[in-house]
Amino acid sequence: MSAAPSEAPVPGVRTRRARGEAGARRPVYDATSLLTVAVAEFNTRGYDATSMEDLSRAAGITKSSFYHHVSGKEELLRAALERALDGLFAILEEPAAHDGPALQRLRHIIRRQVEVLTSELPYVTLLLRVRGNTETERWALARRRAFDASIASLVADAVADGEVRAGVEPSLAARLLSGTVNSIIEWYRPGRPGADALPDEIVRIVSEGIIPPS
Repeated sequence: MSAAPSEAPVPGVRTRRARGEAGARRPVYDATSLLTVAVAEFNTRGYDATSMEDLSRAAGITKSSFYHHVSGKEELLRAALERALDGLFAILEEPAAHDGPALQRLRHIIRRQVEVLTSELPYVTLLLRVRGNTETERWALARRRAFDASIASLVADAVADGEVRAGVEPSLAARLLSGTVNSIIEWYRPGRPGADALPDEIVRIVSEGIIPPS
C-alpha cells in the first residue's frame, strides 16, 4: 500500500519504486522511522485508541510489513518512553548535576530538562500523557516518580544550605518545578522566536518569580 499523496514524508524514511507500478514509490522503513510514525499517532489519537491498522495506514505500509520490524504497539510505546526517560535521567549523571552547591545543581537540571523536552518534544509529550493502563505505562510512571524524587531531594539540600527560603516543602516545590517545565509541551513549537533562550528564561523565572514581593 502506498502512502496517500497528501501525507507529508517522515524524516529519514527512504522510498523505492514499487514493483509493477511505473514511477510509483513506496516508503522504506526501519524500526527507528516507524517509531517516529507511531509516536505521532499515539500523541494524536491516544495510545489506547491507536490500532496497528492506524499505524500501518499512517506509515503507508501493510500491517505485515509493520510487524516485520516490531512485535506490536506496546514495543513501540516502550521504545518511545525509554527514549524520553533516558534523556531525563542522563541529566542527573552530568557533572554539573552532582557537583557544586545544591541550588546551582538544581538550576542546571531545570535548564537541561527544558532542553531535553524541546529536543525530544514528541517523546516527552507521550511520556507526560501516560496514565498507567498498561505494564509499560506503569513502569514509566514509576521512573517519573523516581526522577521527581531526585529533584525533591535536591530542593531539600538547597533548603538545608540556606539557598532556598526556609519552610519550603521540598516535594511540593519539586512538583511545582516539574509542572512548570512539563507545561511547555502544551504551547512550545519548534522554531518559535526565542526558542534558543527558553531554557535560561525558565530558570530565571523559577528562580526569581514573576510577582515582586509586596
